[in-house]
Amino acid sequence: MNAQESIINSVDLDKKTVWFTGLCREKGLKVTPQRIAIYRELVKTNEHPSAEMLCEKVRQVFPSISLDTVNRTLLTLNEIGAAFIVEGSGDAKRFDGGLDEHQHFKCVECKRVIDFSHEPFNNIEVPQEMEEMFVVLRKSVYLEGICDLCR
Repeated sequence: MNAQESIINSVDLDKKTVWFTGLCREKGLKVTPQRIAIYRELVKTNEHPSAEMLCEKVRQVFPSISLDTVNRTLLTLNEIGAAFIVEGSGDAKRFDGGLDEHQHFKCVECKRVIDFSHEPFNNIEVPQEMEEMFVVLRKSVYLEGICDLCR
């Protein structure tokens, strides 16, 4: 198995799936086999896939699933907090099923998105004037550059 494939064992994947189905029910969403398949493919990879990339994987199980269904499902996962969109510039949206605190590095050459964790970035302070004006729901750090493989 290469590093870009499964990063989660089957027991953890099953636990995450149980959590996800509970979250769907809590949010009033139907628990469909397609929705579960999309979620499972997302959380078992560290590739930060686009909708197109996930659609290819899910079509191995559901050959007739549309790209639109996969894209809408990923946006729904983001809305309910089961995944999030990796912020970036320009390219197709990329999604992350890893909900633990971490940051992202994107290679501007090969477009690979890599997780990394730097403890000080987990505790970025929001300026007081912003806290008075806004409700900050999420803080993220996103770096761009040239990765080790492209360098």
